Amino acid sequence: MKTVSFSMNISLDGYCDHSMFNPSEEVLEYFTETLSEVDLLFFGRVMYQLMFPYWADVAQNQTGTAAENRFAQRLTAIDRVVMSCSLNSLDDNTRIVRSHPAEELLKLKQQPGNKISVDSVSLLPELIQAGLIDEFQLVVHPVMVGQGRPLLTGGSLQEKLNLRLVDTTAFKSGSIALHYLKQ
Repeated sequence: MKTVSFSMNISLDGYCDHSMFNPSEEVLEYFTETLSEVDLLFFGRVMYQLMFPYWADVAQNQTGTAAENRFAQRLTAIDRVVMSCSLNSLDDNTRIVRSHPAEELLKLKQQPGNKISVDSVSLLPELIQAGLIDEFQLVVHPVMVGQGRPLLTGGSLQEKLNLRLVDTTAFKSGSIALHYLKQ
């Protein structure tokens, strides 16, 4: 059975708006390393459209820094599932699923392999409620943005989820990676 990991960059005040802050080279290297264990990415439509085609273009044309190019190459090499009712076609290693994200993720989790990385704030409450997220890898950036999409909205969980901190990584930029396991 695969491990399901939720990974996200967030501001100190809990927002996930990637247009408000940029990960440092060290943080990109950290995420590239975490992707070495991942054999499937599970996206919502919004996050998919945020990440691709930007990173696909960087991977193909090598237009970023060395760290950005390595991240882009690793990210785009991994197979993807995108939950979407509106997208019609995607690239070769991406499959669209139209409904029932928790059921789909459960099927995928039961297949052999290493890890599924979930990158979707909109799907997070449903996937937590279904008990499908095994670990959380959050990188907190030293900025307060006061706007954007929060990691969770008030009332989005029916009950609290207790986590156990298993690792932290502090970066020179002031960002901190927090790795939690579900208890």
